[in-house]
Amino acid sequence: MGFASGIRKQAKKIAIGERRTSAWEDTLTTATEEMPQAPAHRIQKDALDVSMAWAMIGIFVILGLAVLYQMSLILIPITLAVVVGMILGMAAEKLSKLGVPRVTVAVILSSAVALVIFFVVSSLSGPLTTLTNEAPAFIERTINRIMPYLEQIRWLRITPASFQSGAISINALLENTGNVLHVVTTNLTPALVQALIFFAALLLFLSGRVNLRKTIILTFRTRQQRLTAIRVISSVERVLGFYFATASVIYAALGVVMAMIAWAGGLSAPALWGFFAFLSSFIPYLGITMMTFSIAVAGILIHNGIIIGLLPAAAFFIVHLVMENLVFPAVMGRRLEINPFIVFVAIIFWTWMWGAVGAMLALPLSLIVMTIVDELFIEEKVLPQLPK
Repeated sequence: MGFASGIRKQAKKIAIGERRTSAWEDTLTTATEEMPQAPAHRIQKDALDVSMAWAMIGIFVILGLAVLYQMSLILIPITLAVVVGMILGMAAEKLSKLGVPRVTVAVILSSAVALVIFFVVSSLSGPLTTLTNEAPAFIERTINRIMPYLEQIRWLRITPASFQSGAISINALLENTGNVLHVVTTNLTPALVQALIFFAALLLFLSGRVNLRKTIILTFRTRQQRLTAIRVISSVERVLGFYFATASVIYAALGVVMAMIAWAGGLSAPALWGFFAFLSSFIPYLGITMMTFSIAVAGILIHNGIIIGLLPAAAFFIVHLVMENLVFPAVMGRRLEINPFIVFVAIIFWTWMWGAVGAMLALPLSLIVMTIVDELFIEEKVLPQLPK
């Protein structure tokens, strides 16, 4: 996966002055550079002081995780609004340079996000309704299709009579489906509340983003700290905007290809498969795994032969592999430098904390953290020894 390939290049361009800065950043940078530097001094600490400091850090980390979990109803939409607002920061900056007032920029971008979400929901409502109405017939066809394979696995002890009564009977499966729909309906009100919080937070964040950044920068007292804060905020906004603008175009092309594969492979609702391919691509590793497995199951249920049924899944996997390993590096410029294990752990962690939305936020939050770390420790990076 090459989602961070061009991010370091953009950061280097900033360092050597290859970009145009905004007015607020120029003003704060000039004012900060004129401040006197604070004297550097070290405080000697013994092992007990270090242990106490780490113990306090551990306690606050545990308390912070508990707060994140308990306040998920409020923190999820607010965090999502901040991330989306930072992704739209480049567009907001360009509109502001054209003379559009900040409040108007916020209304335009928030309305655009709302229209995109409304269009997606309205486009998917028809296929999802059809899929729900055909659930009983689909379950029966699925059981009849996989029954010959299950009978070959003797230790499962599954026979056609197992689906006539018991926990895996058709009636039990339909009853469980009703329970799932009841859970979804029960959680509909909190979802609407979170949607309202998201749009309100997004609108307010976009309208006050410049003042908010100035407030954050001015909270630091020394010249070096303010310069670092300016560099970090600008880099984070630019990293998110650059990545998601590029990834959206590439994954949209992947969604179109997946829709064509679903249509050619005889899968129902090709547009739905294309949208899920686009959406799941923003979740590294887990997204392609779930999509490939789902396509494989759907293909086996539709076609009589296993090889023919697996062809759509194989085609999607190959196309996704080519895009991630060839198209992304070609567009972004450099090889992936983020540790895949760290990204995988981040996805698992945020999925456990916040569910599906957490899985979507894992990648941008990882990019934010790694950009901050890179900017804070930019002077401590070891330069490679060039050959003489």
